[in-house]
Amino acid sequence: MPDTPAAAARQILIRLHEVMAARTNAQVKLNKVVEIIGEALSSEVCSVYLLREGVMELFATRGLKQEAVHVTRLAPGEGLVGTIAKNVETLNLDEAAAHPDFAYRPETGEDLFHSFAGVPIVRREKAVGVLCVQHVDPRRYEEVEIEALQTVAMVLSELIANAGLADEGPSDVRIGGTGTQIVSGLQLVMGMARGQAVFHQPRITIEHTVAEDVEAERARVYSAFTKMREQIDTLGSTSEFGVDGEHQEVIATYKMFAYDEGWSRRINEAIDSGLTAEAAIERVQQRTRMRMRQIDDPLLQDRMHDLEDLSNRLLRIVSGQLGTAAQLGLRQDAILIARNLGPAELLEYDRRRLKGVILEEGSLTAHVIIVARAMGVPVLGRVRDVRHLINEGDLILMDVTENRLFIRPSPDMDEAFESKLQLGQKRRAKFAEMRELPAVTKDGVKIELMVNAGLRDDVAALDVTGADGIGLFRTEFQFLVSATMPQRERQQRLYRDVMDAAGDRPVIFRTLDIGGDKALPYLHHDDDMVEENPAMGWRAMRLSLERDGLMKAQARALLEAAAGRTLYVMFPMISEPWEFEAARALFEHQRQWLIERRKMLPASIKYGAMLEVPALAEVLDILLPQLDFLSIGTNDLTQFLFAADRAHPKLAERYDWLSPAILRFLNRIVRASEAAKVPVGVCGEMGGRTLEAMALVGLGIRRLSITPASVGPVKAMIRSLELAPLGEKIQQMLTKAPANMRQALLDYATEALVDLN
Repeated sequence: MPDTPAAAARQILIRLHEVMAARTNAQVKLNKVVEIIGEALSSEVCSVYLLREGVMELFATRGLKQEAVHVTRLAPGEGLVGTIAKNVETLNLDEAAAHPDFAYRPETGEDLFHSFAGVPIVRREKAVGVLCVQHVDPRRYEEVEIEALQTVAMVLSELIANAGLADEGPSDVRIGGTGTQIVSGLQLVMGMARGQAVFHQPRITIEHTVAEDVEAERARVYSAFTKMREQIDTLGSTSEFGVDGEHQEVIATYKMFAYDEGWSRRINEAIDSGLTAEAAIERVQQRTRMRMRQIDDPLLQDRMHDLEDLSNRLLRIVSGQLGTAAQLGLRQDAILIARNLGPAELLEYDRRRLKGVILEEGSLTAHVIIVARAMGVPVLGRVRDVRHLINEGDLILMDVTENRLFIRPSPDMDEAFESKLQLGQKRRAKFAEMRELPAVTKDGVKIELMVNAGLRDDVAALDVTGADGIGLFRTEFQFLVSATMPQRERQQRLYRDVMDAAGDRPVIFRTLDIGGDKALPYLHHDDDMVEENPAMGWRAMRLSLERDGLMKAQARALLEAAAGRTLYVMFPMISEPWEFEAARALFEHQRQWLIERRKMLPASIKYGAMLEVPALAEVLDILLPQLDFLSIGTNDLTQFLFAADRAHPKLAERYDWLSPAILRFLNRIVRASEAAKVPVGVCGEMGGRTLEAMALVGLGIRRLSITPASVGPVKAMIRSLELAPLGEKIQQMLTKAPANMRQALLDYATEALVDLN
């Protein structure tokens, strides 16, 4: 066996090229193919299964019993072959029978063989077949052999498609039909939008996989790489967002992938094996997709999506099929449909025409979502089979806030949607008129309304909403959108810019909350530590105190950025008082270091803690005397109190923020904070909902930090509210809890004419 994947695959492809050129029928060709591959890999068995009538059918084999051909059939997910097809993944097993999905088929005679390796034969991103090899002796196949199989599978895809042997994957013909459909997905960027469906790009089907001239194919790829990099460079220099925004850091990460030598080397190796330029790019892209399916870390998955986005761009350039909807131009208000999008591709669209985006994939941490939010474009993700539910030109209504997507709506639906859109505009106009008015109750109690932020551009929401400041600035966002660890100078520049933009309004900086489910790809973790529950794992303050170099750099950046001003610092995920003491001591040590070097310092520093871990409530008497302020993080606190992951679809709505358990717990914290004369606020989704916010201020909360979109509705609620009778009513309810606390509070709001919008 040759010692490189390229040489191994090239030997096989040279012989396969002769087979494919011969004037024989497809069955004869496949019979020869399995002989060639089995001989080249010194494997006793080589078999090809093809998708026929929805199941994998044994179509050709060397080594298994010939009477099993066209008889042995495995459904998707059944047996090793069915598992490969269903998951579009590679299997490499030294003992096939030990795999939980192994299914024995006595007619094949495969009980003689122990080792097994199989790869999917992919057409239009779907498995249309499986190519597998088996060996008598238990052994894992070498990487060189697996890569040779994957390359051969690409060529077989062309042969199978040309001969019409297998069921095709989804075609470019849209099967959405003409009827109205209402679907939901994952809410990525909130908002409403109306427009005609436009598909981001036509599907590129590779028709020729075996190269006639390897050097000519290599030259085509080099040329395409040069053109693609020029496009990315131009995009980075002409972005309308300015040179300092986090979206530019997104583009910088994207650019890093475009110039990645490892990626171009893998494509070159695929060309060396005898593939055309298009097939080589697709070959590497298929492997990327398989890796993505094995990655649990959502941030790493998102970075792999960036690489796939670049692969699509490169493939379009090398094939000459450059016509994305962005390049062709949007002629009317459009809702963009795509499997996924890269940030660069989204930036190419005309913002005047692009009204919304629907993705078959997508996640909250994806780079494209950061860019979409900066553009003000609503995005709904994880809409299954969206590219096959919708026809080009269909009327689409998006209501991401309600998590509803109307496809080909009826006239009544369209009219109702338009009314809601106009109502929303009127409500926003009403809230805009209140922008300069304070959030004061009818009986004269001032409530601080602050906003949550994480990007430089988010500070603009202060002027738009009239908020009192930033109650939670998530400093980890800068780390999540960066390809490498942000240096102290870059952190300092961001913090200074945010405080400059906020002016006299306070900004509460939360120190890094990374780790757990917010892992950084460039921050190495213990390889043997797999966190089964990352939300309760090695994250936030736990990680920062262990890796104090991170926190020292952030402390210096914050201290120097706040020179001459009041610096508000908040430590997340505090479980015990000593953690707060250690974090504050670290900041004070850095402050002393700067004093010794005659650096300008903040006029004062206010230290606060987030109460997210229920255990902290039991030691508030120890902690509160050390605090300048306390913030309750209701998102994590709720799931920890109920031992219920709020991201779990079956649990998300099961446990109510207005349950007596939550309100009694919060009441205890508020009473303790009042006794210690420590200001207490809430930052979290709970404070952004009008009924829940009413309950919070009734408990005694006087500072809410919420999303910018929630400021108007919550302010209107506060200004319609008389606080004293509400406080008495809630204390009565906590003493003797009603059967339905939410309904009881709703009834009170209705009777008291509280504006819940």
